Order: sequence, then C-alpha cells, then structure tokens
Amino acid sequence: MKKEIHPEYRKVVFLDTSSDFKFLSGSTQNSEETIEWEDGNTYPLIRVEISSDSHPFYTGKQKADKVGGRVDRFKKKYNMN
Repeated sequence: MKKEIHPEYRKVVFLDTSSDFKFLSGSTQNSEETIEWEDGNTYPLIRVEISSDSHPFYTGKQKADKVGGRVDRFKKKYNMN
C-alpha cells in the first residue's frame, strides 16, 4: 500500500441519539467531541441517528405513524373504511 494516502483507522464511540445506546468500534471518521469509555480511555464520539438498538429490523418494532400508506391514513382520518 502507498504511504500517507489512507485515512487513520482508530477506535471511536458511536452514540445512537434516539436511544442513548453507545458502542465502541473501529472507524476512519473523525470528531471534535470526545467521551470517556468504560475502560477509562478517551475516544472520539460520533453521533448517529439510528443503530441496531433503535432500527425496526433489529428491534422488531415499527413506529405506528409509519404503518399504512397515504390513502389508508386519509380513509382512517375521515372514517371512510
């Protein structure tokens, strides 16, 4: 591999902002924010909107407002079933 062209790979903490779930993983992403992890070391903090802790595929739960299409929601709203 060529030297000096690849981003630095390091450990970072990802924080799921919807569920406050944190996990330590390797990444090339960089962040100005840091957090102290359970092992006492300080790592960069990357905020994400969704992770395996909050994604419907992994949790088996879907949000109620996303069920049904536009027509179904319209009919339900105006009792046209």
